[in-house]
Amino acid sequence: MNIIARQSKTPVLLRMTAAIAMVGVLAACSPMSMFSRQDEEPLVPPDQLYASALENMENDRYNAAIEDLETLERQNPFSDVNERARVMLTFANFRSGRFEEAVLAADRFLALYPRSSEVPYVLFLKGSAYYQQITDITRDQELAANAIETFTQLQSAYPDSRYAEESRQMLLVSRDQVAGKEMSVGRYYLGNGRHTAAINRFRVVVEEHETSTHVEEALYRLIEAYLAIGLVGEAQTAAAVLGTNYPSSEWYQRGFALLQDQGLSPQMMTGNWMSD
Repeated sequence: MNIIARQSKTPVLLRMTAAIAMVGVLAACSPMSMFSRQDEEPLVPPDQLYASALENMENDRYNAAIEDLETLERQNPFSDVNERARVMLTFANFRSGRFEEAVLAADRFLALYPRSSEVPYVLFLKGSAYYQQITDITRDQELAANAIETFTQLQSAYPDSRYAEESRQMLLVSRDQVAGKEMSVGRYYLGNGRHTAAINRFRVVVEEHETSTHVEEALYRLIEAYLAIGLVGEAQTAAAVLGTNYPSSEWYQRGFALLQDQGLSPQMMTGNWMSD
């Protein structure tokens, strides 16, 4: 009987031992255990991290500066130097070519410090980050559109800022980029006989991107498209607008010749969107 009793207890003891071991494994993998390991990061005073980031930036070590600034934000979210640090983080990301990160850092700053005196500069950095990513006109122009939106906001809200002035040329280029895309699509529609769709594209260039370098061609293409669908008055008006604003333009000479071939001449007609 004693032998039987001892044998029956053995599996129970094994199960208890295994259970205790499993509890130890789960405890080692528990969130509290992981959290305690994460807490092992040494805490550094915010002023020290800020000084280190500043030194790294002065020596063009932007990645090291970003590490300092991200540590500062993580460890000391309510530090007095955080406002300046977040401006530096936006700039460091921009200078290191991390443009998407620069935009995100700018957005965080603008959300946290909407009344800061640094807002014009941060908007300038954000717009510049978009601008640096603009490629050719055959690709999606969302980045150019974002640059336009940001620079327009900067110039509208802070017209006397030095950054508003510095952004003007980039805004023109961005607008030119978007207008170029509209022209590319418009030419495609025109070449495929989709004249109304083409007119809509060229009209966007004339109405919304009047400072771009594509306006002259857009007006000429309007002459072509309007003549193709028999809207003679609109074609004459487009030619008149082109001649008035760009009298020496090659596009005007070509538009004038198109009208002459049909016994027409440039004339400003009332009652359409170009003469209003």
